[in-house]
Amino acid sequence: MPGKVNGRTTLRDAQVAETERRIIAAATPLFAAHGYTATSLTEVARAAGVGARTVYVRFGTKAALFNRVVETAIVGDTAPVALLDRDVAVPVRTAPTAAERIAAAAAVNRGIMERTGPLFAAAREAEPAAPEVAALFARGREQTRAAQREFWTRLRADRLLPPGADLDWLTDTAAVLCGADTYLLVTRMYGWDLGTYQAWLETTLRNLAAVPA
Repeated sequence: MPGKVNGRTTLRDAQVAETERRIIAAATPLFAAHGYTATSLTEVARAAGVGARTVYVRFGTKAALFNRVVETAIVGDTAPVALLDRDVAVPVRTAPTAAERIAAAAAVNRGIMERTGPLFAAAREAEPAAPEVAALFARGREQTRAAQREFWTRLRADRLLPPGADLDWLTDTAAVLCGADTYLLVTRMYGWDLGTYQAWLETTLRNLAAVPA
């Protein structure tokens, strides 16, 4: 009997996960194309091939769904594995030189912006009228700052930064450079493509820390 219960539970969990994956996959292009405000949960449900109630049961609010959509886009899929625990991020923590770690970090940041740029743009546009989205975006900025704090702290601990490097200044400045606000600004202002953005970010971060190429 326990085996049957566990089997049913596993199947049910898999079905729930697949339903959530479908909803997120359907919602992502809708938010990106039409923005946060103009996208309704009814539209998402229709695109996902599920009932509107299913979307409400699984996510509760549009803000919660949007948050999951962004989180999924950041890492690239719905697997419960943090970005920094994925293979793509290993060189960011373990490459033998600061220049290599910075290059790896710029590449990871490019991937994030490639997947999330239109979603971040939707969030920026919705911020003034949607406090729940403003709160999500503010939390994202703090998470970017925390990630930069960890990155530069590890570099210093591994003695890969020049003596006297100001960790607080590096953290705050790099957080601005790596943030979604800056990505949206430079791509809109200068028309940069992703390759140009990545090269600029890598060079600027390296110069910021006075790290040779």
